[in-house]
Amino acid sequence: MKLVDADLPTARATEAQSPWVWPSSRRFRDASPKEKLDFLAQLRDSPGLVHFDEPRIPGLPQGNGYWALTRHADVVEVSRRPGDFRSGDGALWINDLGQDFSDFFGSIINMDDPRHGRLRRIVTTAFTRHGVRRLHAHIERTAADTIRALAGRREIDIVTDISTPFSLTVICDLLGVPESHHAEVLAASNVLVSGGDPDLVPDQSDPIRAFLHAGTTLAALAADLAEHRRRRPCDDLLTALVRTKVDGTHLTPREIASFFTLLVFAGQETTRNAIALGLWALHNDPQACAAWAADFDRLAPTAVEEIIRHTSPVALMRRTTVRDTTLNGHRLAAGDKVVLYYAAANHDPAVFDEPYQLDLTRSPNPHIGLGGPGPHYCLGAVFARAEITAIFRKIFSQLPGLTITGEPVYLRSTSVNAIKTLAAHV
Repeated sequence: MKLVDADLPTARATEAQSPWVWPSSRRFRDASPKEKLDFLAQLRDSPGLVHFDEPRIPGLPQGNGYWALTRHADVVEVSRRPGDFRSGDGALWINDLGQDFSDFFGSIINMDDPRHGRLRRIVTTAFTRHGVRRLHAHIERTAADTIRALAGRREIDIVTDISTPFSLTVICDLLGVPESHHAEVLAASNVLVSGGDPDLVPDQSDPIRAFLHAGTTLAALAADLAEHRRRRPCDDLLTALVRTKVDGTHLTPREIASFFTLLVFAGQETTRNAIALGLWALHNDPQACAAWAADFDRLAPTAVEEIIRHTSPVALMRRTTVRDTTLNGHRLAAGDKVVLYYAAANHDPAVFDEPYQLDLTRSPNPHIGLGGPGPHYCLGAVFARAEITAIFRKIFSQLPGLTITGEPVYLRSTSVNAIKTLAAHV
């Protein structure tokens, strides 16, 4: 670990000597979201940037470490400067996974302009052609179906019975994935976003093998469905990917598989985790919960933004410096890795009054729970907001007696804030 500031000397220490809980350590991985925020707040309050060794992951090289960015101003600044901080070396993982691995599993997340922009427009164009109004109607119907499926139940699990089937069905239906494959998609995407959680990746000696198997599963499904769409086009996003041309040529099977993989796991993770974490937050603030239930439509716009800020499902992303540069007065060298801790930035007291308080009327709310300003802002942000709004509306109107009855079991991950199970009574 080292501490650096433009006007401060550089200091180094071993992990054992460090006054902080290292954000790439197993202790940090296994902590609750609130405990992680407390750890990161110590970094945010330090006078300079803090440098850490990279995680030790079997099968991956350990590089030269990374700078932990926990202040809102630093994360926003890096997001706005893609010319100085690139994503092409890997954005989803701190360690270097190799270009082929990053290209496949991250797709456009691990790309820079101009190709990033051209490929990103494929999805935005497909969304537009599909019709924003139709997509919203689809989301509302799926929310209603999800809650209707609970009829006659008394004991449920928020994750298993509400947030997961809702978000999974929305993205699978948009892509055109038959219901018979939904369980397969869920199992594979769970591994990809597991962060190495032993419950989802039992073989801790070789987690990369599990990621590759999950990716191969989704790629094979994408190839099969894409071939079907070439013969019989449908009104779905996968057909749009098959038909689309970039620079005059169709996407390759590998590119389609990469897009498909990105959409099925990114298209459900943020929403399902925000929903489950949001319900837990409301359970712990009955006054806020009652206020929203009593005046849903008026509070919904600010409440949804606050749910995203407060829960921060996507905990981090990585960038790599293109050249020697400075970041708000801190010197960085070409090739340095910087990790953007969105959850910490979303609780920065320099930007948010009472940042740990769930304030459903918070406005303005310049959170970066869907990514910072810049070319990598969340592609599906408008639909994430629509999904959260739709499912909470149905919960408040159709399940007024919903009561959380257990403690959450959190995903053991350094990169995603999520709940695996949360018991409730309806």
